[in-house]
Amino acid sequence: MAAKTVTSKQVEVQRIVDVLFKAIAQHRLPPGTRLIEAQIVETLQANRNHVQAALQRLALQRVVTIEPNRGAMVAQPSAKEAREVFAARRAIERAIVESITPAIMHKQRQRVATHMSNERKATSATDRRAIVRELSEFHLMLGEISGNSVLSEILANLMVRSSLIVALYQRNDVPSCASDEHQQIITALENGDHGRAAAVMLEHLGELEDQLDLDDQAEPEVNLRQALAGL
Repeated sequence: MAAKTVTSKQVEVQRIVDVLFKAIAQHRLPPGTRLIEAQIVETLQANRNHVQAALQRLALQRVVTIEPNRGAMVAQPSAKEAREVFAARRAIERAIVESITPAIMHKQRQRVATHMSNERKATSATDRRAIVRELSEFHLMLGEISGNSVLSEILANLMVRSSLIVALYQRNDVPSCASDEHQQIITALENGDHGRAAAVMLEHLGELEDQLDLDDQAEPEVNLRQALAGL
C-alpha cells in the first residue's frame, strides 16, 4: 500500500492546532475565550481557511465549541464531563504505565532525567505557567515513551481538556499535580514494578480530581411570566 502524501495544507492546519492546543493547555487561553479568526490569522500569519479547518478539528475533539452567529470559543466543560475525562485518564494512563518496561526507561533515561530536573526547578519557583507546563509534560512524556501512539494521542487530548477543567473547577490557584508523586512513578517503572506504578498513578489522578469543586448545582427554576412581566 502506498504511503499517504501529507499536503502543505494538512501541515499548516496541524501547526495551528498545535499552537492553540499548547496555549489552552498552559492556561494562556482560559475557558470561554472567544477565538476570533482574524486575530488568529494575523498572529500566526495563517490562511483563514486553514484557521477555520483547525478550529473545526478542535471542536471535534471537544476542546473548542463553535456556535452559529457567535463563532468559536475555548470549551467550558461541565462537571459531568470533568468526571468523565478523569475516568478516561485513569484508564489510559494506567495502560500507559503498564506498557513501559525497564528497558524503555533505560533507553529514555536522559529524557526522563532532564524532564524531572526541569519539573523540580519549575515547582520550586513561582511561575505558574511554567509549573503547569512541566507538570503536564510529565504525563505526555510517559505517553510518548510508551511507544503506543494511539494511547499517546488520546492522552494529549485528555490533557488539554483537563487543563480547561482545572481552570474552571480547581479550588485554589496552586497547581495540584505533585512532583514527588511523579518521581515515585518513575522509580517504580525503573524497577519494573508496574503494579506500584499503576497504583501511584491512579492515586495521583484521584487526588487531582478531589481538588476540583465538581458538586452538581441545580439550575435555578425560572418563572417565565414573572421574568417577562412589565417589559
